[in-house]
Amino acid sequence: MQLYTTDLTDSQWNPIKKFFETQRRRKHKPRKVCNAIFYLLKTGCQWRMLPKSFGRWSSLYYYFDLWKRNGLWQKVLDELRSVHREKQGRSACPSAACIDSQSVKTTRRGGQRGFDGFKNIKGRKRHIIVDTQGILLRVLVHRANVHDSQAVLDLRMRLKDRFPRLKTIFADGGYQGPVGGFVEAAFGWKLEVVMHGKDIQGFKVLPKRWVVERSFAWFESYRRLSKDFEFHPLTSETMIQLAFVRLLLNRL
Repeated sequence: MQLYTTDLTDSQWNPIKKFFETQRRRKHKPRKVCNAIFYLLKTGCQWRMLPKSFGRWSSLYYYFDLWKRNGLWQKVLDELRSVHREKQGRSACPSAACIDSQSVKTTRRGGQRGFDGFKNIKGRKRHIIVDTQGILLRVLVHRANVHDSQAVLDLRMRLKDRFPRLKTIFADGGYQGPVGGFVEAAFGWKLEVVMHGKDIQGFKVLPKRWVVERSFAWFESYRRLSKDFEFHPLTSETMIQLAFVRLLLNRL
């Protein structure tokens, strides 16, 4: 029985329950903890403001922190993405991807932050690499004052040896320069920069790149992602992974 619209249904829980060792006896059932996490992600509330029906917030945060640090949500996301791609008649491993960044404000919570002079935003940057369907492959969150061409190398390392079919990564002008040649020499991936033509006036959807722009637009469905509310960048990355896990669970 669903108490909240964010609660997982049986059809959504069944594909992921194997990741949570449901045979082990715990005071808080993993499914209930997941429901609390998705409630927080959707509503944007504080941990201490979670409804009492979920249990003590400190216990719920304990499991969230545990699963964040052991990379569980990335594993869940990888499997759901593979299943989703195969259902569409595609290979589980993508051959092309898109990369972009989004600068967002932080709050008084503190943590790493910087000033993005181009966007006039003090906060952090969210770098994401998605497949051609817009589904997250990897995410990197860092200070907003770090240039895209610098951060892209750290993000590439998170892809290394994990996607053997990957050949091409589409990007915008922020990734121009020697970094493209380095990426191709080091990893064998072609960094293809897609830019507006000089004769283009106003807004125009660009081929390839629009996919990752749509992925950022999906964040608007989750209030926890309206700003970066987290102290640690790793927590911010986990919240983005959770958003894509929820998206895929809704589609399966």
